[in-house]
Amino acid sequence: RELFAEFAAELTDPEQRRLYEEEVAALERERGVEVRFVHPTPGFVLRTSQEGSRRCYINVCSNALMGEPRARAERGGQRWELPYSLAPGREELRPAGRRRLLYDVVFHPAALRLAARRARFRRLLCDTALEAVESHCGVRLDRNNVTVLRGVSYKGVPQAPVIRSPLPGGAPKPPDDGDSPLPPF
Repeated sequence: RELFAEFAAELTDPEQRRLYEEEVAALERERGVEVRFVHPTPGFVLRTSQEGSRRCYINVCSNALMGEPRARAERGGQRWELPYSLAPGREELRPAGRRRLLYDVVFHPAALRLAARRARFRRLLCDTALEAVESHCGVRLDRNNVTVLRGVSYKGVPQAPVIRSPLPGGAPKPPDDGDSPLPPF
């Protein structure tokens, strides 16, 4: 029990988490990939159901690594470009022992500020988040009964997904060791 408590404390330690992220970034850099961790900042939560039976929550969050929202004038209005990051859905146990489905959709902080000031933009942001979950996760959400939870900014335990992008020049060449007993990769 003591070992498990020690392990849990180590997992929640911010210094250990920072060290872990640095090690992962260094390993990926060796492979020729840049890794950036997207730590979601809570915004608001949408409650709906999936496939008409399972309750699910969509955390609409922000992070400065995402692209800023841009409007382009068009005949009859504006067309918005809303870059986002979608973490894979996950199940978490509620205190009562029941499972709940959670999705995190991360936008730029400017998008959440606009949504706080304008109801139409908030509706656009919610529709974009719902569409992202449906199209990328292959699920069907109940759009008629979507509710913004008041007083709740995030459901579940935040997890930091990563953005991977190839480094210019690709992976660095490994040193040529003629003495190595292992075959080359």
